[in-house]
Amino acid sequence: MADIQLAIEGEDAIAATEALLAIPGISGNYGVSSDAPEREGVTATVVTIVTIVGGAIAIAEQIRKWYQEYKAKQSGKRIEKVLIVGRNGRRILLKDATLEEIRQILES
Repeated sequence: MADIQLAIEGEDAIAATEALLAIPGISGNYGVSSDAPEREGVTATVVTIVTIVGGAIAIAEQIRKWYQEYKAKQSGKRIEKVLIVGRNGRRILLKDATLEEIRQILES
């Protein structure tokens, strides 16, 4: 079965990626994408989530909280776009995703 992938784009994509992987219950790895359009100061990472431990709704809540924190720049960090690709190939941007949609991607 394929893993869940996230593409994270923005000035602080690497720090945001590391913070995502530090969430309890999420296990995976990442690499810096060479396919992203090159713009000054913008980095893109591709995260592969191998294991999710705990309930999908709890992890979905944590992912949404993580995204909102980075998008709101509360921590001084900035990301522009996050795309989740589920195991079944379904894609969703976190920008307008509901908690239920995130949960469905994680469980698919």
